[in-house]
Amino acid sequence: MSRISRFFKGGGAAAPRARGGPSPQEALARLRETEEMLGKKQQYLETRIERELAAARQHGTANRRAALQALKRKKRYEKQLSQIDGTLSTIEFQREALENSHTNTEVLKNMGYAAQAMKKVHANMDLNKIDDLMQDITEQQDVAQEISDAISNRAGFGDEFDEDELMAELEELEQEEMNKRMTDVRLPSVPSTSLPSRPGKPLACHFKFPMIKPCCE
Repeated sequence: MSRISRFFKGGGAAAPRARGGPSPQEALARLRETEEMLGKKQQYLETRIERELAAARQHGTANRRAALQALKRKKRYEKQLSQIDGTLSTIEFQREALENSHTNTEVLKNMGYAAQAMKKVHANMDLNKIDDLMQDITEQQDVAQEISDAISNRAGFGDEFDEDELMAELEELEQEEMNKRMTDVRLPSVPSTSLPSRPGKPLACHFKFPMIKPCCE
């Protein structure tokens, strides 16, 4: 068994044995601290790489040995930087998986609380009583609808009269009213005195008839 395996199985001094393992919040905090530490290490290595590259350029062909040593150190730093990049990717993946697991756990826990609350509410309910109650409500609604329909319907007063009789009586009343209006109309009175006659000669006829000649002459 490797040292790393023994460490993750509880061989390390920092392993919280008494509490049976860290909580998700503690593990996430540790992962973020590790990411921050590796990020600082990245910045340090990038600075050293730039410095060694500048040294190799400075020595150039004048001091080949020093230039080669600077390039070797630069290569080692680049290798370490590449390893840190891979480690950060792994830690980021692990952190996201842990966050998702923690979120799912909280969601399931809350759903379990809600299920227990619903079970507690339904424990005091009897399905038979609910069916009876709904049936009573339906019956009372039907009764209320019948009462509303009975109240809103028009009373049948006057429906026993004959429509034809009523129309004939109405026509008689209209005729009487028309006769009354004709009686009230006053015609102009005829004058009692005779019109005065105009004295004078009889009118002479001034129209001349044309002479017709006989056709035999």
